[in-house]
Amino acid sequence: MSLESGAPASLEAVKQELRDVGLRATPARISTLLLLRQSPSPLTHAFVAEHLAKSGIDKATAFRNLNDMTESGLIRRTEVGDHVWRFEAVKPDEHHEDGHPHFFCVDCGTVCCLDDVKLTAGSQRQSEKYGTVTEILLRGHCNNCQ
Repeated sequence: MSLESGAPASLEAVKQELRDVGLRATPARISTLLLLRQSPSPLTHAFVAEHLAKSGIDKATAFRNLNDMTESGLIRRTEVGDHVWRFEAVKPDEHHEDGHPHFFCVDCGTVCCLDDVKLTAGSQRQSEKYGTVTEILLRGHCNNCQ
């Protein structure tokens, strides 16, 4: 997976975000949040741990920090039907509970964010008959696997 950075998160901004939610701005947490902010799609614990291992951060610390930051609302955890937790940074202008749709390739397991996909007004009214939509997941074959 390649990381395509949008607007780069500044080191000081990330440190302050961690402090603002009551977490210590440790090197492991800073590295984790920077990594997730740079990623265009959710990352697995295994990917995060492998990336952080290059800096001497062990898997248990990586997982603990992912959970701490999820509980604090800095990141979101999602599971797309393959029994693998993936983590993504919550954008500064969105709420932790606000999710966005994802596309999951059933062949290679790639997960992509679909930030602009929304339910139509009619679909929303129809779904409200059954409950509140908390997540939209589209499954299919990505362009690389077709």
